[in-house]
Amino acid sequence: MALFEVTANDKKVWEEELRDFLPDKIIDIHTHVYKREFFDPPKPSAHVTVRWPSLVAKDDPIEDLQETYRLLFPGKDVKALMFISGRTGQDKNNAYLAQASRDTGWPALYYSRPEQSADEVEKMIREGGFLGVKSYLNLAPAYIPTREVRIFDFFPKHQLERLNEMGAICMCHIPRDGRLKDPVNVAQIAEIKELYPKLRFIVAHVGRAYVKEDIGNAFDTLDKYPDLMYDFSANCCDYAIREAIRHAGVKHVMFGTDMPILRMRTHRIEENGTYINLVPPGMYGDPSQDPHLREVSAEEAEKITFFAYEELLAFKRVAQELGLTKQDIEDIMYNNAADLIEGARRDIYGKN
Repeated sequence: MALFEVTANDKKVWEEELRDFLPDKIIDIHTHVYKREFFDPPKPSAHVTVRWPSLVAKDDPIEDLQETYRLLFPGKDVKALMFISGRTGQDKNNAYLAQASRDTGWPALYYSRPEQSADEVEKMIREGGFLGVKSYLNLAPAYIPTREVRIFDFFPKHQLERLNEMGAICMCHIPRDGRLKDPVNVAQIAEIKELYPKLRFIVAHVGRAYVKEDIGNAFDTLDKYPDLMYDFSANCCDYAIREAIRHAGVKHVMFGTDMPILRMRTHRIEENGTYINLVPPGMYGDPSQDPHLREVSAEEAEKITFFAYEELLAFKRVAQELGLTKQDIEDIMYNNAADLIEGARRDIYGKN
């Protein structure tokens, strides 16, 4: 049984819109690989985030990710930079991911916790063959209100200092309701680049700027740090993708998916300064469980394709608008990620 259905409409979108637009080799710089069986029993979280991503897939073992790429990108050679997900079970899932990385040859990031010492983080990176770290705001100390969580609350400075010495990658999903435009986020990204210039810092999801209003004047400050990297994983906002490319340049923007979430069937719209995921009826349970979900009619649902395709269609529109060359598209879809990965591997392990 197939992992998920690929409809005639999906195939039409792939063949007519995406196959020839995309290069033959692709690196997904932002994807999750984990097994739910390694999670501890659920417990209340001090930092509640949106619910809809958890409705797409219960987990994403490496075999599922490989099959997802086969189904979504037929004829393309797709690899990933991988990291785990979840508030619990990090030790077991990190160990599972390290083995998956060894088995596939695909690079991976260690999922760190803020209470860890710099020595422990470096030890876990080296023992697992990881190239850096990923963490998440829901691991910040419970006494901090969710809306007040800062980057340094889950990526503490003692860890960043060591990662900088190593030349490691730091994949950062920024916190706070203001997203990219939040002045605390902007100030801390700037501080990180000033204090830790060797750190390969990635602003994930273009700073969670999923609608135009999320960007504000962030680039007025961030433009001062030309080596910042951005990925546009799980982002369908043309404006955000365009501004990232326009400000950072084609050598500092990368494709990512945020799998398994991008297996979702959705058409994303912007409404009242936020995003709404339009989804087929009944596919993801009661839509009232998350304000970002809205069901459409069965007839309209037939035209809805994968979130991954929606993201790539947005990138294609931006590429055409900016007049990106075939080389520019290859850089964003593959070369920038390959250079970042190999640079980190060389700095950490002294080899390519």
